[in-house]
Amino acid sequence: MGTGALVAILLASIALVVVLIITCKMHASLALLLAAFFVAITTGLDLGSVGDILEKGVGGTLGFLTLIIGFGAVLGKLLEVSGGAQRLASTLVRAIGKKRATIVIALLGLICGIPVFVEVGFVLLVPLVFVVAKEAGISRIKVGIPLATSLMVVHCILPPHPAATAIAGTLGADIGTVIMLGLCVAIPSVLVGGPLFAHFAIRNNEKPQEEDIAAEEKLPTIDEKNLPSFGLTLFTILLPLLIMITRTIATKLMPADLLATKIIEIIGNPITALMISVLFAYWSLGLHRKRTLRDLQSITDGSFGPIGGILLIIGAGGAFNQVLTESGVAPALADALSGLPVSPIILAWLIALVLHFAVGSATVAMISAAGIVLPMLSINPNLSPAILALAIGAGAIGFTHVTDSLFWMVKEYLHMSVPQALRTLTVSTTITSVVALCITLLLSLVV
Repeated sequence: MGTGALVAILLASIALVVVLIITCKMHASLALLLAAFFVAITTGLDLGSVGDILEKGVGGTLGFLTLIIGFGAVLGKLLEVSGGAQRLASTLVRAIGKKRATIVIALLGLICGIPVFVEVGFVLLVPLVFVVAKEAGISRIKVGIPLATSLMVVHCILPPHPAATAIAGTLGADIGTVIMLGLCVAIPSVLVGGPLFAHFAIRNNEKPQEEDIAAEEKLPTIDEKNLPSFGLTLFTILLPLLIMITRTIATKLMPADLLATKIIEIIGNPITALMISVLFAYWSLGLHRKRTLRDLQSITDGSFGPIGGILLIIGAGGAFNQVLTESGVAPALADALSGLPVSPIILAWLIALVLHFAVGSATVAMISAAGIVLPMLSINPNLSPAILALAIGAGAIGFTHVTDSLFWMVKEYLHMSVPQALRTLTVSTTITSVVALCITLLLSLVV
């Protein structure tokens, strides 16, 4: 089958996913699996082998991610119930100042967003938006948009977030390298697309569509003197990143055959790093706060409910990617795109951006884009897999609009009209996406 026909099949499969999710209201995991069957049938794959291909795709993706996602959910739940997020917010407000409330909330999103999904993180932190906005005397919209944008950036760019970790694995990128470069991309892009955008584009007196009086009752109720310390909370949340970054640096500086290097490799593996972090959090945010082992068991059990859907989506995305590869569709697209006078980094960003715009799920967009652009690495041997992973993540940040559940969540919690949400959240995430791409391109010059 010719390249043109294979690319047409890919476009048709993406259109099928969009229609099934948006028009038919189908769960993304089912839509991705149906698209995988469509590609397999139309490209002439041996139907007897399709089941094995799907199983290989699901297992290869979730085999690495399941424990990471689960441990991250536990960390996020402990941060919520211990009052750690409230402690981080109050300390940052005092340190940075009420006049810089948007910067405070953006940094809080970057820190607290590490172990939790973007939607969970927003629900967890939105009561603090009301606190910070009230203390600073500005609109909650002006404070809430930087929070949503920063959570979106962490979700798309920084492992151990599931989608960011999944595409790093698909592209063969070192997790620690992605984290270090991702921080270089995430921090400035969040500050530009969040607080800086809010400063110039959102008025201090920007009012919600209606005042959310009930929201004021959702403010944190834990007495501040009973909150965990700022330093211990911050260290607990950053611990998995610190372990994985240490592994990356150490393995580049130390001989590979040393026993110490091999031990560091084991400890710095993302699964081990998250496990160590959870065990430490059990003490720092649990036992140290006078919680019992039975309490910790209950918290752990209660943290797994929200992650079922994301596991299905990521698994189905892995199956879709495997079919794209086995059928020759992804290599054909890479060959077609490699002839264009455009940087593969920009192409990876654009593919993820368009998919997020169409499908509404950053996770689906990133996993699908990774499968599409993977063959570019063999065509461009000097291209860093970590840079390509960041480009995909940067693209998935943009165009957060009516197809994305985060859009409606932010709109409802901040009580905005749809036009308000479009001109604030959508524009903010798109600016952030462009800034992240520019920084990624700069990093590609030296990596």
